[in-house]
Amino acid sequence: MTQPVSESAQWSEADGAPATLGVGAGASACDIVLDLGEIHPSGHGALRLDCRIDTSADPARLVDAEVRPGLLHRGAEKLMESRDYRQALMLANRHDWLQAVTSEIAVALAVEELLGLQVPARATWLRTLLCEVNRASAALMHLAGAATLPPHGADPRNAPGMAGREALLRCLESLSGGRVHVMITRIGGLAHDVTDAWLHEVRESVGVVRAQLPELRDALERAVPRGVAPLPPAIAIEYGVTGPVLRACGVPLDLRRNRPYLAYADLLDEVRVITAPEGDALARYRVLLEQLEADLDLIEVIAGRIPPGPVSVSLPKVVRAPEGAAYSMVESCTGIAGAYVVSVGEATPSRVRLRTPSYAHAQAMALALPGTALPDLAAAVSSFLLVAGDVDH
Repeated sequence: MTQPVSESAQWSEADGAPATLGVGAGASACDIVLDLGEIHPSGHGALRLDCRIDTSADPARLVDAEVRPGLLHRGAEKLMESRDYRQALMLANRHDWLQAVTSEIAVALAVEELLGLQVPARATWLRTLLCEVNRASAALMHLAGAATLPPHGADPRNAPGMAGREALLRCLESLSGGRVHVMITRIGGLAHDVTDAWLHEVRESVGVVRAQLPELRDALERAVPRGVAPLPPAIAIEYGVTGPVLRACGVPLDLRRNRPYLAYADLLDEVRVITAPEGDALARYRVLLEQLEADLDLIEVIAGRIPPGPVSVSLPKVVRAPEGAAYSMVESCTGIAGAYVVSVGEATPSRVRLRTPSYAHAQAMALALPGTALPDLAAAVSSFLLVAGDVDH
């Protein structure tokens, strides 16, 4: 039976070597579970850390850490290869359950490139809007998880930011019927159009989020210590870290500006990229929060510029992509999500490879954790914005 981290926790030591601490859901009987709070998204899967602890320090500190992804979603890419291109979208939106829309669109863009499809302008702009709404809802979940971290975090039953996230999820639900697995994307566009009333609902939800930002900012400053798990820019780049984790190291990479897709080429003056030089856990959350605040303005701009027209193109019942390969990348809330799709001319893809931000972040995290005080370990791990299914896809 596992036990929570506490003052009575027992460490295994041999011949004066640093103690060993096993961390994570599904840990073995002698391991210790790390409490990341009740609602943090990285707590839903089987991600584990094997840590060596220096118990002679006060407080105890990590000597090193090894990340061990679990078996939560292993085989997703192979499952896509046994289904047709339309069915693959269903699997694509499930490895990162916080950012289903961006995952769907990443695969759809690759397949559409293979098919040589020109998606209608209205569908492109609506996809852009949906990506931003999804990015904002995902950011609020990560931020609320950090704001409720023990011991100084807010009460999880009244987590700041969750009312704003609920407003955004209601927008997705009213459009598609799905709060989490939205499934609005189709090869060639969207399942159906939106109404003016729905666009008004999106604008109202932005107001709800804005009203909660001051409380969320205050809670983050109390819950997340300074100087925890700093990540050098060179290590971040070497390990393929992207998104707020990379921008918190001072590197201003954002695909929406650096390699525009969807309608972002027409929004370059509206996209603000937030960076910070410190590279520590608090900087990562500050960048995520300030990026969310900047992106709320972008959502309102996009909602006011949706062009008229159709939202999909007609396709045959069986879609066969010509022989070839395509790779698409999108900027999700946590970093770059990519999809590599290979076709040999059949109704199913020959090869699918997903590039997920959480996987790269988990590897880099192992290099940033040594030296972290044990009481700060929860804040350090959560600041790498991990979703377990996105690590073990």
